[in-house]
Order: sequence, then C-alpha cells, then structure tokens
Amino acid sequence: MSDAADRGDDGAPAARPSRSRRRRIALGVLIVALACFAVLVRWATRPQQVASVVLSQGGRALGLEISARGVSEYRLRGNPQIVLRDVEARMPGDAAPVLRAERILLAMPWTTLRSRGRDLVVHRVELDAPRIDIRALQRWQATRPETTETRVPRLTDGFVVRDGRIDGDGWHVGALDVDAPTLAPAAPVRARLRGRLVAGSTRLPFDVRATLARPADGAGLGVAGIATLVRPDWRMHFDLLARGRPRFDDGFGVDRFAMGARARYRGGEAALEFDLGVAGRLGYRSGLRIEPAGLVLRQGREVPDLDSAGRIRWGRELGLSLDGTMRRWPSGWPALPSPLSRPRGPLPFSLDYVGPVDFSGASRLEIRSAATSLESAFRLPRVLEWMNANARGTPLPPLDARLRTPRLDAPGMTLHGVEIEIDDGEG
Repeated sequence: MSDAADRGDDGAPAARPSRSRRRRIALGVLIVALACFAVLVRWATRPQQVASVVLSQGGRALGLEISARGVSEYRLRGNPQIVLRDVEARMPGDAAPVLRAERILLAMPWTTLRSRGRDLVVHRVELDAPRIDIRALQRWQATRPETTETRVPRLTDGFVVRDGRIDGDGWHVGALDVDAPTLAPAAPVRARLRGRLVAGSTRLPFDVRATLARPADGAGLGVAGIATLVRPDWRMHFDLLARGRPRFDDGFGVDRFAMGARARYRGGEAALEFDLGVAGRLGYRSGLRIEPAGLVLRQGREVPDLDSAGRIRWGRELGLSLDGTMRRWPSGWPALPSPLSRPRGPLPFSLDYVGPVDFSGASRLEIRSAATSLESAFRLPRVLEWMNANARGTPLPPLDARLRTPRLDAPGMTLHGVEIEIDDGEG
C-alpha cells in the first residue's frame, strides 16, 4: 500500500484501529448476528408462527380465510412436513365454512420449497375428519376466475381422507374414507372410496373403487363396487359398474353417464332379483338430476322388462317421469283383462312419481295397447303388501284405476265400448 494511502487529509499518518478495538467490533457484530439468529430460531420453533404464514399465503391464493386454532407442528429434517389442527376455510363474509378439518398433514420435498412451487411435487396429504359444505363450496367456485390451465401436483405417497363428511341440501355423506396412492399429470388416478349416504331415514352405504383416466375435466371415469339402499322396512343391494366423464362447470356433473347393476331386493317375505341400467347426463346443483335419462329393467316376473326414457331427479324428494315400453306384462303381477293381457307387441307406458325414495308417495301409471288404455294411481308399498297376501285378502289391488277399451273379453261373454273404474278409497 502506498505511503499516501496511510496519511490523513492533513498529510499526517492515518490512525489505525487498535487490535483491541477491532476485536470489540468483531465481537459486537457476532453478538448482533447471534441475537438475530436467536430471534429467527425462536420464531421458527413456534409452529403456530409458521402455520400462520402458510395459511395466510394459501388463503390469498385461494380467496379464502383459512385458520388453524389447534396446536400446529412441523419438521424440517428429511422431508419438510407441517401438521395443522382445527382448520377452517371460508369465503370472506360467508357464515358457512367451505371446509373444516380436525387435522391436515402436508409433506413435500425440499425441491418443491426451493423452487417456490414451480416443481410441484408433494409426498403425502392426510385429512382427518374433514367436513365440506356443498352449498358453500359452490358459492366459492362461482367466485373463482376462469382458467384454461390447471396445474396438477405429483403426489408420491398418497392422499388419504379419514372419517370425512359432505353436507348437501337434505342429505350428507358420512364416515367417508378415501385412499388414492399416487397422483400425476396425464396419468390414471386410482382410489378406493367408502362411506354412507344419508337422506332422512334412507341410508346408502357404499364401497367402490374408482379409476380416472387422468386428473382433468372431462377425462373418463370408471367405478366398480357395491352399495346397499337401506330403508326401515326393506333393503336393496347393488353390485354395480358405472362410467362417465366428470365435469366441474355449473356445479358438478357427469357426461355420458351409464350404470349397470345387479339388484337384490329384500322386504318382509318378498325377495326379488333383477338387472338395472341407468344412462344419461348426470348433474348436481341443489339436487341430483339425470336428464335426459334412460332406464332399463330386466327380470320378467315380479319386475317388468322395460325400456324407458325421461328424467330422474333426487333432492329432498325422488322424482321420475318416464315413457317407454314393457316387453310383456309381468307374470307375477295381477292379470290384465283381455286384450291388454294379449298385446300384439310391447306395451307402451308412462310413469310419473314424486315423493319419498321408498315410493310410498302416489305413482301414476298409464298403459296402452291400440285403442285400449289403463290409467292407474297407486302407492307401491301397499300394492306389494297386497301381492304378498292376496290369497287371504281382497281380489282387487289397492289402486285407483280406469280401463277404457272398445272390447273386453270375459269368461262366457264379450263386452263392447267398456269403461271400468276402481276406487281404492284410500289413495
């Protein structure tokens, strides 16, 4: 170093800090650094502080207010992992939360954190006792901006739901367990779902396996498993296969929906087996709707062989409006008068029903054959009860009916221009 560099402005030699002073400065800097580090460690070792930052950032990204009132925890060794408890997410100003959960676990690799989400890999997601409100979820969905691109994370060690619940309008799915081992863009997603649908006194426990061709709107979906429709006085078991293309615009729906099932009915002394097929465009907003819908039944004795089309809906009530043809009048049903009993071809019919899912409400059925028609109103449980005990009871079924025919063949006589009415008296 030059001599000038060692001199002050007045030309005198510059004073050098003494060795002891330099040591004091270095010690002060070290103390400040250690204090800052201690503050950082103290903050970082408070899981609630970390959870608050994570929830705040996640809430801003989703347009939700997210809080975790329970004791949170996290770890940084190995794969980073955070556990949140008593989690609640809601739209700002909305009374009902979109999601509540007793516990949420999120584990991801360091690469995801270092890339700030550009490398979107997640090891594992666990949800304990999550509860979703469908109406609040739909309100939140309506506020989300439309996007043509959805980033799908790569999930390596599973997505797990335990004891979940979904609340709808007059129904809920409870005891819901979901296991999906992996998730990746453009790859099939496989999951097992178990739970119980409850609507009033109706229960539908199910255990199915589902495969989605890829995690994208409109991708093909296949479902196979079992379900049992349980009522206080009867039950119906289904071995089912279903397929379709899920969509998430305007609520939730499935295009090209088709389901086939082998059904077994048990009620009192009655035991029936038949095949059931349903197809159409399935949608859900305030209730479930299949419109247009196709319904096919096959059995032939107590259950008619029929092909029909119309609409099906299920919300607080079940509604059917179907038109179609019966291949033949079921042999196990009360005999029809001739010529309905000897039709030249399939019997055209119309069926309308609105009421409880057990069909205890009023059904209306019209059957036609050429110029002959039968219009009837009945309650199915009463008719089934009469069919099981008709040898000991009245020969007339419990229904209101009107028969019109230009000709009626009866034992020993033929009547022309006939109109017959039956009044059940109880409806």
